[in-house]
Amino acid sequence: MLRQITTYCISACLLLLLASSCKKDSSFKHQAGSPVTIEQFTPGSGSGTTQILITGTNFTADPDEISVTINGNKLPVVGVNGNQIMVVVPKKCGSGKLKIRIGTDSTESTASFTYHYTRTVSTLAGNGKAGFANGKGTEAQFNFNGQFWYRSNGIAVDDDLNVYVADPGNACIRKIDSAGNVTTYAGFPGNPGNAEGTGTAARFYMPYSLALDKDRNVYVADVLNWNIRKITTDGYASWYSGMPAEPWGIAVDKNTGYVYVSCINAGSIYQSKAAWSFDPIVTGLNYPGGIAVDNNSNLYVTGHGDHTIRKLDAGTWKNTVIAGQPGSSGYVDGPGPNARFIYPWSVATDKFNNVYVATNGTTGGDPSIPDQSIRFIEAGTWVVSTFAGSGTAGYIDAIGTSAAFSAPNGVCVDKYGTVYVLDKNNNSIRKIVSE
Repeated sequence: MLRQITTYCISACLLLLLASSCKKDSSFKHQAGSPVTIEQFTPGSGSGTTQILITGTNFTADPDEISVTINGNKLPVVGVNGNQIMVVVPKKCGSGKLKIRIGTDSTESTASFTYHYTRTVSTLAGNGKAGFANGKGTEAQFNFNGQFWYRSNGIAVDDDLNVYVADPGNACIRKIDSAGNVTTYAGFPGNPGNAEGTGTAARFYMPYSLALDKDRNVYVADVLNWNIRKITTDGYASWYSGMPAEPWGIAVDKNTGYVYVSCINAGSIYQSKAAWSFDPIVTGLNYPGGIAVDNNSNLYVTGHGDHTIRKLDAGTWKNTVIAGQPGSSGYVDGPGPNARFIYPWSVATDKFNNVYVATNGTTGGDPSIPDQSIRFIEAGTWVVSTFAGSGTAGYIDAIGTSAAFSAPNGVCVDKYGTVYVLDKNNNSIRKIVSE
């Protein structure tokens, strides 16, 4: 405790000293053309509003001349002298190296600042009970686990923050608007079938997965009807194509409009460039579950059968395991090859091409499986971390790993980075806001 108080007092004194130096002082001048260096900075990690003290050479006492950034995000300068700068980390800054620019001279730190997000999990809709009810927030009811084979990963969000959900137990598609109001978007609740039509005139049998194109048309993989449906923005559901095997996962490339479908029993990924036309682009996979597309048209697929996450390069469809080890299950964070998954199910990408994985795609959503979380895979590095949840099943709204899910089978990300989770055993849609 004494050490913490001493550290706080030293930091406070430094801040006061630097703040008093914010007035332009001719005794400290930047030497243009000479190197700017960063010798060290402290602390090395923190969240939004964290104050970082940077020590180096050839700085300036004029704060107006200094620009400090992380990932292109500007850090306000609150104190300076000739060889020290105090800055404040903005919210959602992310991890990265510090870059200092003074005039035309610049430098970058060798070490990276590690940003700690506060990820708050709440319930957007549903109340933990299986059933059917439209309404706002917890007034609504879904049926994701009415029978042992329900393994829905059907969830997507549009740019107006409307969330679309495949509700297999009620044989319909639901819509949650930005205010949390739940309505029936297509299909007749509790009346399965296979029919085209608008709104409740349409019939689905077992809608498992769905995806949106750039025009906000909804594509639905209907497992037991062995077909793909397309719902236009006026609510009309039509047959898009039949499939040679049960379609479990679906994604749409918003760059090209191409539709991709994973068929778990066939071990294949299919590409559709037009209605009623599907071609296999990858075969021999071990129970491919969820599928997602990034901004560069690369595909990501969960290897449900071999506990891996795979990347398929756009066009060539080169197949690479980016996280996990084939045939080795577990719940381990870390660099891609060292990480472990157990029955990963759904996958999504954000605007930065980071990958999110929803877990526990077991038959019945076994609550004893030691991974009941949303995992995060950093773009390019493929380092795996736990985004929210833990290895223990439950139903708790909280922060980060203190929150609890039970078979979080579906995941999607909106344009602001908010994550939505289809929480199967809890028959609810959860929301994760990062700060």
